[in-house]
Amino acid sequence: MYDLIIIGGGPAGAAAGVYAARKKLKTILLTDELGGQSKVSEDIQNWIGAVSISGVELSKKLREHMEAYAEDVLEIKEGEKVVSVEKTDDGFNVTTENGTKFTAKTILSAAGSHRRKLPVPGAEEFDNKGLTYCASCDGPLFAGKDVVVVGGGNAGFETAAQLLAYTKSVTLLHRSKNFKAAPITAEKVLSNPKMKAITEVTITEVKGDKMVNAIVYKDKEGKIIELPTDGIFVEIGQIPTTGFIKDIVNMTEYNQIIIDPWTQKTSTAGIWAAGDSTNIRYHQNNIAVGDAVKAIEDIYVTLHTQ
Repeated sequence: MYDLIIIGGGPAGAAAGVYAARKKLKTILLTDELGGQSKVSEDIQNWIGAVSISGVELSKKLREHMEAYAEDVLEIKEGEKVVSVEKTDDGFNVTTENGTKFTAKTILSAAGSHRRKLPVPGAEEFDNKGLTYCASCDGPLFAGKDVVVVGGGNAGFETAAQLLAYTKSVTLLHRSKNFKAAPITAEKVLSNPKMKAITEVTITEVKGDKMVNAIVYKDKEGKIIELPTDGIFVEIGQIPTTGFIKDIVNMTEYNQIIIDPWTQKTSTAGIWAAGDSTNIRYHQNNIAVGDAVKAIEDIYVTLHTQ
């Protein structure tokens, strides 16, 4: 039996792996793939300690950091997608898609989330070719350009606010008449002279050559509009990766794991959670890492004081 099973191989999972290994907790990290959502980003400019780093290079460094302390206490298993977590009398059973079972005294769920994709022709083709799901990762690459934000919630307006700092203009497209964002947020962002919003639209296509050059939508009167743009930032929601654990911990209506922010504990004794799959307000790699470290500190104390 392991002291700890870490579920997830993004920055949160990797940080947990490093700290668990340094504390000599017998640990296994299970992940479908190391790197997390940022692995597809060509240029990450907000990872503390690196002015610029690609997602692939970041993933490599996360592995190297874990392996530097792994010795005989930390195992890293890629290609092991977790499908269920079951509580037992003395701990937990974790089953992967491959049918393999692992047992541990404690669990740290750090499987993150995945962006809700734009479901129109061209969106997949131009993913990371002008169409992106992370303004904080890729936004500075569009300095001085005309860009589009898809989504009228708080995330959409917060993304627009970031982009207004360096882009030439931002056009926000929203499917409903009213914005889901807080009115004070929407009003403040819309007051910027470089900003405009178009409501009651249906996105129908993303166009481009080697890179995105236009987004096509149907307006409220049914007219098809082709809007030229240098970049498209999609903010239509995130889907937490929590299906494997939803039956044994309390979750929000959005399927986020509810945690105690003081300790990262969930409602189930022995299970902690960190990162984008939890009910935190801000979703950033650096925040996820801090939360994971906090969780490991609490896990260590719990294991050694019970």
